Amino acid sequence: MGKSRSGRRRQAGAEAVVESVDGGLAELIPDRDRARAWILLIDGAPQSHVDLDDPAYLSFEYQRRLGHVIDLVAPPGRPVHAVHLGGGALTLARYVAATRPRSTQQVVERDAPLVQLVRRELPLDAGSRVRVRSVDAREGLAKVPDGWADLVIADVFSGARTPAHLTSTEFLDDVRRALKPGGVYTANLADGPPLAHLRGQIATAAARFEELALVADPTVLRGKRFGNAVLVASDHPLPVAELTRRAASDPHPGRVEHGRTLTDFTGGAVPVTDTAAVASPAPPASVFR
Repeated sequence: MGKSRSGRRRQAGAEAVVESVDGGLAELIPDRDRARAWILLIDGAPQSHVDLDDPAYLSFEYQRRLGHVIDLVAPPGRPVHAVHLGGGALTLARYVAATRPRSTQQVVERDAPLVQLVRRELPLDAGSRVRVRSVDAREGLAKVPDGWADLVIADVFSGARTPAHLTSTEFLDDVRRALKPGGVYTANLADGPPLAHLRGQIATAAARFEELALVADPTVLRGKRFGNAVLVASDHPLPVAELTRRAASDPHPGRVEHGRTLTDFTGGAVPVTDTAAVASPAPPASVFR
């Protein structure tokens, strides 16, 4: 299971935890600005932020945008069935449990040693109703009953890249199978100029869902820098106006594209199938400096 390097070191008056996991070297670094908050890094790349005292606090920009989707998927406080493909430090599962008590959640995180580390050092609240499966994302998704999920969140990275088999129409066919009628799929996508991966992912989602929206920093959408974009898809109308308002009022304001503008953004990209799928591009080293 790969815990060849394990240890603790002092940082800012708190103990940082460093362990080898399947995905590389995992570090849990204390957040000096929040008493019981931690940042998870894998091989130096930031993966998650967790505040054990306030699990509804989302530090990372892209996670706040996914949080907006969680907030809008059902009336405030209503429990939901959620599937998380990619677990990290279980930040978004904690967010759902805090903001939508009595929700039932399934997390699929392939890296079993990472899951063990997170559950040991950053334990979930008792009664959070979160089940974690340590299997591949598509394998775990295949075990979700038909029509079970109100929400499927894809946030899967291996070596800072989304695996190829999670970028295809066949993958989205299984997402649709698992969703309830009117359910919502949302994905954290990462790309940089010339945005070929992002355009292809929008075209792929458009081949399987009636309604799409994309939330991102305007500089990312203009192809000026590498960054994250949050895709939202459903067969029912999306709350675009409220999503736009929330994205615009974020500490790092984002823009929402939808409808004809989003279709035009794809620039004629074609849907990705399993036979043609490739992993998302690796981010430049400068992204994590």
